[in-house]
Amino acid sequence: MGKSPTMEGGPVTITIFGASGDLSHRKLIPALFSLYGKGRLPEDFCILGMAIDELTTAELCDSYREWIEERSGGGFDAQRWERFAGRIEYLRAGFTEDESYARLGEMLTAGGGGGRGCLFYLAIPPRFIVEVIGRLGRSGLLEEGDGWRRVVVEKPFGHDLESARELNHEIHQYMDERQIYRIDHYVGKETVQNLLVFRFANTMFEPLWNRNYVDHVQITLAEEVGVEHRGEFYDQVGVVRDIFQNHMMQLLALIAMEPPAAFTADALHNEKVKLLSAVRPIAEEEVGLNAARGHYIGFDEEPGVAPDSQTATFAAVKLYVDNWRWNGVPFYLRSGKKLKRKLTEVIVQFKCPPHIMFPTPDDFCDTPNMLALCLQPDEGIHLRFEAKVPDTVTDMRPVDMEFRYENAFGPSAIPEAYERLLLDAIGGDRSLFIRNDGVEMGWRLMDPVIRGFMSQLEKLPCPRYEPGTWGPVEADELLRRDGRRWLHGCGERAGEACETGERE
Repeated sequence: MGKSPTMEGGPVTITIFGASGDLSHRKLIPALFSLYGKGRLPEDFCILGMAIDELTTAELCDSYREWIEERSGGGFDAQRWERFAGRIEYLRAGFTEDESYARLGEMLTAGGGGGRGCLFYLAIPPRFIVEVIGRLGRSGLLEEGDGWRRVVVEKPFGHDLESARELNHEIHQYMDERQIYRIDHYVGKETVQNLLVFRFANTMFEPLWNRNYVDHVQITLAEEVGVEHRGEFYDQVGVVRDIFQNHMMQLLALIAMEPPAAFTADALHNEKVKLLSAVRPIAEEEVGLNAARGHYIGFDEEPGVAPDSQTATFAAVKLYVDNWRWNGVPFYLRSGKKLKRKLTEVIVQFKCPPHIMFPTPDDFCDTPNMLALCLQPDEGIHLRFEAKVPDTVTDMRPVDMEFRYENAFGPSAIPEAYERLLLDAIGGDRSLFIRNDGVEMGWRLMDPVIRGFMSQLEKLPCPRYEPGTWGPVEADELLRRDGRRWLHGCGERAGEACETGERE
């Protein structure tokens, strides 16, 4: 019989750098409050928030409460919040000031720091990561005595392979790799974790999970929103750095990797890295044949975006995994902003039967058998196969066998990804975090794509696409050249073709 993840153990202090920021309000404090309500945090825990803002502890807690209460749907527990807020303390401090770390050390010691576990969460801009870790290290705050010390680092981890290697080198001067928790919130999503259970706790699909039966795989991560308030940041980063190097590489690894020998962090990381090392890099001069990009009309008018910006807000890439299982099977990955609808899904398209004795339409083999793993928002799994239409001779129609999280486990069964990730970081489980070689492997694959896109700008500006469509027509051509097309796998139109220029 399974059990819910519950934290046991000694006292813990969770220090959040950037406690007054957006991430702390939207994700970290709501996740910790939810875990507290479920009884999954250690009995003796406290939260220490650090930021430069002129705030009191009460003012910071009031801003957290306002955010959570507005989104609680009327289910806010005021008494529980007061007990939780009593565990929060605020320290006004600059990240680059030695005095701040001296005061932090005093507060940790005053809280029984000698035997406490300390989790430092860096909810700060990437440019401060080395500075903060360096000052923590030089202040002795990362030294492990009676209690453990761990640091959670948000993406992006570097902006290319060289910078990622340099960042890893700098951090390793102060910490062991086992103390570093590089977070990718997509891997913490319940539906993403279910990919492991689906693949490795069921035997029925394993004989089909290879080049003999799979025609191709599509991975889509689509967003309806634009860059919103992140215009300046996004203009410097673009979709390949923001999504493909991390989220997409993790999804690809989970779908295609070999079964680990054990459900441990090192075993999982080893298989992920082994899979990514087998992915064939796209040569810079061949990016035009194996990738497409574009940005939505109006992107260069967003606040903080350069008027002549050529940054991609959409990209599609075709990759091959050069190993025994997947040789010759293309993996098509696409992601973008201002697309038709919010959607994260994986489609495994199986091959057409070798011989069909029934009369069938010409496009029958476009979607004969399809497995759709719907990660959001229509969380579930759909298996599409052919069935005979009643009262006909041989007419066939595709039908679905469905599993939906909401139907099976209830409408509020899926927790926020940060709940699981924070719990694992406190508990010392690195399975859902990214190891240093996994980060570098993602950059090794995506750096040539970024350089190839930039070299294309001399010949062709970044194509535009209409908001509310599925992206630029160049993404259609990427599959059409192979005799394939983008597909809907989830929702009411599952199995239908998904043209990038399509609108309702």
